[in-house]
Amino acid sequence: MPELPEVEVVRRGLEDHVVGRRLVGVDVLHPRAIRRQAGGADEFVARAGGRTVVAAQRRGKFLWLILDSGEAMVVHLGMSGQMLVRSDDDRPTHLRVSFDLDAGGRLLFVDQRTFGGLLITEVEDGIPLEVLHIARDPLDPLFDEAEFAARLRRKEVGVKRALLDQTLISGVGNIYADEALWRTSLHYARNTRTLRRPDVEALLVNVRAVMTEALAQGGTSFDALYVNVNGQSGYFSRSLDAYGREGGPCHRCGTALLREPFMNRSSYRCPTCQPKPRNGRW
Repeated sequence: MPELPEVEVVRRGLEDHVVGRRLVGVDVLHPRAIRRQAGGADEFVARAGGRTVVAAQRRGKFLWLILDSGEAMVVHLGMSGQMLVRSDDDRPTHLRVSFDLDAGGRLLFVDQRTFGGLLITEVEDGIPLEVLHIARDPLDPLFDEAEFAARLRRKEVGVKRALLDQTLISGVGNIYADEALWRTSLHYARNTRTLRRPDVEALLVNVRAVMTEALAQGGTSFDALYVNVNGQSGYFSRSLDAYGREGGPCHRCGTALLREPFMNRSSYRCPTCQPKPRNGRW
C-alpha cells in the first residue's frame, strides 16, 4: 500500500489538474471499485456527477476530493490503485471508474488488483467520516509531538508496530518505518516504554526527513503500480538505506543487512547498528 509520500504526490497532481474542474460524466466500469458505496453505482454516479472538485486533501495515507456539495470522494488506493489524468480517449487496462471533466480531459481510477475503491461520503470539520479516527501525520503542522511521545510510551509495544498504528501516527508504512528506524539506530522490536524523550525526538526527525526526501523524488516505486497522475514513477527506491536491501552492506558500518519476518511482512535492519534489545522486552 502506498505511504504518505506516494499519496501526497497523487494529491498534488489532483490539486494541479482536477481542482476547479466539474465532473460532467461518471462511468463505473467495475462494481468492486465502489463497493463501499451503500447504494452502489447508481448512488455514486448521482452524488458525483455534475459536481465541481473544490479541494484535494490528505491525512496520512488517506486521500479525498472535496466536492461543491460539501461531501467528499474518498480515494482508497489499496495495493495498486491509481488516479490518472488523461487528455485523450486512452482506456488503460484495469480502468474501473472514469470521470469526464469540463473543458476536456478525463480523471481515471485504475486498479489492477481491485483492493482499492472510491466512496462519496459526508464530512465533519472537513474530514470524511471514515477518516476521523486516523491520527495526524508527522508532516501536519498541527501534529502534537508531546502527545505522540506520551502515547507512544504508554503503548508498551515494539516501536515499529507503533509506527504502523494509524490511530497513533498516520502515513508511515513498512518502507519508511524501516528507513526511519535505520537512521535512528533503533531495532524494530524495541519496547516503546523504554524509549527516552531524545529517542522519540530523533525518531520523529528521521521519519520526517525520510518522507520529505522521498516526496522530493516522487515517492518510492518498485513497479509500475505506484505512479503520479501523469503515470510517472517515483525514484526514491534508489536512495533506500534499509528496506529491500537484504545482504547488502549497511551504508553506515558495512555489515550485511538482515531481512526478518514481521507482521506477515518483512523488516530490514543492520544487526550492528540496530541490535536486538538486551533486556528481552519486545
